Amino acid sequence: MKKSEKLIATLLLECNAIKLSPDKPFQWASGWKSPIYCDNRKTLAFPQIRKAIKYSFAELIKEKFLSTEAIAGVATGAIAQGALVADMLDLPFMYVRSEAKGHGLENLIEGDPQKGQQVVVVEDLISTGGSSLKAVHALRQYGCEVLGMVAIFTYGFPKAEMAFREAGCSLFTLSNYEVLVDLALETGYIPAGNLETLREWRQSPETWKG
Repeated sequence: MKKSEKLIATLLLECNAIKLSPDKPFQWASGWKSPIYCDNRKTLAFPQIRKAIKYSFAELIKEKFLSTEAIAGVATGAIAQGALVADMLDLPFMYVRSEAKGHGLENLIEGDPQKGQQVVVVEDLISTGGSSLKAVHALRQYGCEVLGMVAIFTYGFPKAEMAFREAGCSLFTLSNYEVLVDLALETGYIPAGNLETLREWRQSPETWKG
């Protein structure tokens, strides 16, 4: 387990951005039942956690995407995170809406995107990958060169991993579901008897009944 992935997982649990409840599952907006609930926007309320995520993102981008010319956040969850990272790296920032505005300039991408600009996309959470890759597609359609995406956390669904491969988009995350579950067991956040349930859900979340 990488030290940095474990640190971020620890921080996410500490501020309740992520909650695990195998015995009393949550219900997502999609209708799926889930033993985990993630709201990384909660990290913004904690200055030290917010700072740790910002620094981790900046280091990851400098390591993986040396030619980055701009940062793009995915609305709405990653707008603040993306802006913080762009400020730290002294790079232009933009964000991608889920759909174009219905008035004014009817922008889909807010900011000052440039054709040919090498962009890294910042996301807060990767679930199925659909909405995240929609932002990547919008940037490519505009004429930007998307170098890849970074995110705070991923559930690691096989469906999402396949979607990113098919889209030809590199994805790097600060932490992930496997690291989080290992940490939760190690710290006694959940009992060992819940491990099989947590693994079963990750393999087939759309059919899991709890």
